[in-house]
Amino acid sequence: MALGDGDDGAAAAAVPLISDRPKHAAIVRSGTEWTAAAHVITAVIGSGVLSLAWSVAQLGWLAGPGMMLVFAAVTALQSALFADCYRSPDPEVGPHRNRTYANAVERNLGSSSAWVCLLLQQTALFGYGIAYTITASISCSMIAHYSG
Repeated sequence: MALGDGDDGAAAAAVPLISDRPKHAAIVRSGTEWTAAAHVITAVIGSGVLSLAWSVAQLGWLAGPGMMLVFAAVTALQSALFADCYRSPDPEVGPHRNRTYANAVERNLGSSSAWVCLLLQQTALFGYGIAYTITASISCSMIAHYSG
C-alpha cells in the first residue's frame, strides 16, 4: 500500500505535510533549499571527510572503501527513518510533529526508551568533545614540534 492509499478517508481529510495554509502561525520558517543544502554539506564535510584519508590508510584499499559504502548505507537508512518519524503516526499527514529525536522515540517506543536514548545521545556528545580536544591538542603539539 502506498502513502495516501488509506481506505477510511481520514488521510484525505488531514492536512498534508506540505500545505498552503499555515498550521502554526507563530512559527516562521525562513529556510530554503539552499540553506538546507548548506547544512547538509557542512555536516558531511565535517570530521568524516577530514579523517577519511587516515581511515583508508589504516584499513587498506579494499576494506576502506567497503566500510565507506557500509556507513553510507547506514546513513541513508537512518535518514529515511528520521524523515518518516518527523510526523506521527503517518509520515505524510500525521497530526503530531516530533521536533526532536527524543520526542520521536518517546512517541513510538515509550518514555523509558526515550530516557535511554537521551542518556546515550548525551554520552556520545560528551565523548566526541573529549576526542576532538585530545586530537586537537596532539595535532597542535606535532605542528609546534616540527615547525621549530
